[in-house]
Amino acid sequence: MESAEPFDRAARRRQRDRAATGFAAHAFLKDAMVEEIVARAADTGQRFDRVLDLGAHDGRLGRRLGAMAFTDAGEAFARAAGGVVADEDRLPFADASFDLIVSAGSLHGVNDLPGALVQIRRALAPGGLFLAAMVAGETLVEVRRALLEAESALRGGVSPRTMPMVDVAEAAGLLQRAGFVMPVADVDSVQVRYAGLLPALAELRGAGEANILSARRPLRRDVLMAAAERFQQDAGADGRVAVRVQLLYLAGWAPGGDAAPIGESLKQRLQ
Repeated sequence: MESAEPFDRAARRRQRDRAATGFAAHAFLKDAMVEEIVARAADTGQRFDRVLDLGAHDGRLGRRLGAMAFTDAGEAFARAAGGVVADEDRLPFADASFDLIVSAGSLHGVNDLPGALVQIRRALAPGGLFLAAMVAGETLVEVRRALLEAESALRGGVSPRTMPMVDVAEAAGLLQRAGFVMPVADVDSVQVRYAGLLPALAELRGAGEANILSARRPLRRDVLMAAAERFQQDAGADGRVAVRVQLLYLAGWAPGGDAAPIGESLKQRLQ
């Protein structure tokens, strides 16, 4: 019997566990998200004493926050070993437990994203801040197209190969419906160039981001090779294919309390 949930929770944990030792070699997108989240937190001019990092990977976001003057909580939540293990839509924390909740590169693989956002808002103290980044929108559309076209041509149908992405146009609405005030969602588009489909898929595995769909099926070798040929048709003069990645950034405040005013630099960043 197939799961009613889009993502296989156990497979997601296994993939991240397998990728953990070599994650640093594939963390360039995580690093971009981390730097932006840290900058946005710093731009508030606030101090955050109780901080939660959701989907910490190797703890690099926690370490960066811990090194900032506005918080001394970094080492408490940044340790990769000994942290709380829980799905983002099944948080075990009491209401009002944190002043700042951050997440870099994790929420795109959550089964119940609206439910996760509600739980995040509840876990924030009144006036607390939520900052997150994840891939969304048109991310990996070139990879998706090559796989779908190849499988359709060879098998007369397709199996789910890549996860559905959050619609960037609806992201701010998700925050608002979850109860956040002053919700903001903005997108940064980048290109990553790969020498072929196989290196692109290897990058995904190295980052712990291979197929976790509950309805996934094994990928036949002939389909993979045909997809690789289709993918390569879009190569530039250097033999590499440009792959689009959209990074969605979210920001929202928990209502109530004395929510600090947004700093001018953060206002400009979010506009």
